[in-house]
Amino acid sequence: MASFEVLGGRPLNGEIIPQGAKNEALQILCAVLLTSEPVVISNIPNIRDVNKLIELLRDMGVQVEQNAPDTYTFKAQDVNLDYLSTQSFIEQARAIRGSVMIMGPLLARFGMAKLPKPGGDKIGRRRLDTHFIGFEKLGATFKYDAQDSFYHLEGKHLKGTYMLLDEASVTGTANLAMAAVLAEGITTIYNAACEPYLQQLCKMLNRMGAKISGIGSNMLIIEGVEKLGGTEHRMLPDMIEIGSFIGLAGMTGSEITIKDAQIRELGLIPDTFRRLGINMEFRGDDIFIPAQDSYEIDTYIDGSILTVSDHTWPGFTPDLLSVALVVATQAKGTVLIHQKMFESRLFFVDKLIDMGAQIILCDPHRATVIGQNKQVPLRGIDMTSPDIRAGVALLLAALSAEGRSVIHNIEQIDRGYQNIDGRLNAIGASITRI
Repeated sequence: MASFEVLGGRPLNGEIIPQGAKNEALQILCAVLLTSEPVVISNIPNIRDVNKLIELLRDMGVQVEQNAPDTYTFKAQDVNLDYLSTQSFIEQARAIRGSVMIMGPLLARFGMAKLPKPGGDKIGRRRLDTHFIGFEKLGATFKYDAQDSFYHLEGKHLKGTYMLLDEASVTGTANLAMAAVLAEGITTIYNAACEPYLQQLCKMLNRMGAKISGIGSNMLIIEGVEKLGGTEHRMLPDMIEIGSFIGLAGMTGSEITIKDAQIRELGLIPDTFRRLGINMEFRGDDIFIPAQDSYEIDTYIDGSILTVSDHTWPGFTPDLLSVALVVATQAKGTVLIHQKMFESRLFFVDKLIDMGAQIILCDPHRATVIGQNKQVPLRGIDMTSPDIRAGVALLLAALSAEGRSVIHNIEQIDRGYQNIDGRLNAIGASITRI
């Protein structure tokens, strides 16, 4: 198990380029299964989860050619459906949660799909009911085998329908949209997710010949077509990385410029960090964060304590709540962090408390952070990363802390962040992989 040794308390300075968006990549890569024609995708992040999905597609029979470090051509001309019954497929599909999104394309194009119960971060319950209820509404037959934890779908003739999703699931919306593009008739998906990543997927599908309207809203209307063709697609920069870098600059008193951040796609992320006291300037599509000796948490108009909580898009993404919590530990003021979606995602605050942070864990979903205004710096400790997002939040804490920290289980961080140690070291950090 690899670890990071971090020498904290050093201000950083320079420019950093965010990687391609992980959450978009997992959707876009699955969509290549919808056509036998070549699909060229660029700005693909070189991270563990994405590489595992590319390997899975290759083993399923998809021709994969790497054109450049971040660009691949995929051609799903000879997909081997028998591979879905092999032990190798079971192990690969269980290793990444994003594998669930191969089901919509396989069902749409081949009339069947099967998948073992996928893995992923241990951040709480992440049910898949939305996916399978939607597939059934399109006319598929769903079966779950409890003995081997396998999901089975059959549906040779999908038909468009109206569906009201019980939750605005991003992966659920993506899966159902990919199934509906080849269904007969019109499908209406209401309470659809509308994250930029989902918008990117829909725009790519339209370039492939799909007919999707309502992109960017919570109602997608999809007119089924007989087949899809190839296309080229470039992915957005990762908004979670961008938010993490904003938080890092504030915590470490650093002057950082985040290049090509595609600011219009960031939603409330910049405003939320501004409310936590971090100054920033937009320079075209770059975000400039000046060095700050201190930063102060905003309050509501009546002076009451600010709450930062996660919401469906365009609300604040749950993937950045861990970072917001860490940032608040060194701010002036108090904030309530409310993680609504996952009941285990705040279970890393004990490590921050050991570092000297003032945090009250109210319950599995809420934590009150009393900021120390950088008067009592965090101190370095040994700790273990429990999941991808908490791992990066702990890395930010270690970079701002006095002394030496060691973060174990950094494989979790590598699943979502490309060469994070190398890129931060290039602007003055001291992170050693041990």
